Amino acid sequence: MPISLRFQTNALPALALLLAMSAGSGQAAAVEVAGIQLPDQITVADQPLVLNGAGVRYRAVFQVYAAGLYLSARATTPNDVLAAPGPKRLSITMLRDIDSAELGKLFSRGMEDNLDRSSFSRLVPGVLRMSQIFSDHKRLRSGETFSVDWIPGSGTVITVKGQIEGTPFPEPAFFQALMRIWLGDKPADWKLKDALLGQ
Repeated sequence: MPISLRFQTNALPALALLLAMSAGSGQAAAVEVAGIQLPDQITVADQPLVLNGAGVRYRAVFQVYAAGLYLSARATTPNDVLAAPGPKRLSITMLRDIDSAELGKLFSRGMEDNLDRSSFSRLVPGVLRMSQIFSDHKRLRSGETFSVDWIPGSGTVITVKGQIEGTPFPEPAFFQALMRIWLGDKPADWKLKDALLGQ
């Protein structure tokens, strides 16, 4: 069953992204999404990134996770996101407990839904390894996090609960396929796609 059917298409509207520094504090502002504080700026691989957009994934009426997309410069289209230079990060914080093996399967299906058969076939070894990463964790609980980073020169780095999982996935196509779960022509959630694009 497609991911768009398993997770109902409902998400919070994109929030206004604060660019100014907090008055008198010298610290970057944060955006709150469903009670989760997402910093407006982070550093990945020694490079500063800004919060491009953030939103919430729903399953029926239940909040599943909050997601934030970080880039070196703001982008408003999927192609611009994928073409953006430098590191990138998709950060996810769970808002309810979920079977992580099932989540891994849904991500695999989301990649498959947004690729032609031959492109997906070339990525199958990486897809299987990613699914195993989530299966090994058994369950992701509310408040726990994982992130997907693109690090130029290294590849895709998956971090679950603060722990880097294995070696990077070196193929740029793998990271792009992961991003298409949320930003592709058949995204997991259309409203979340718009939110991550800052629309």
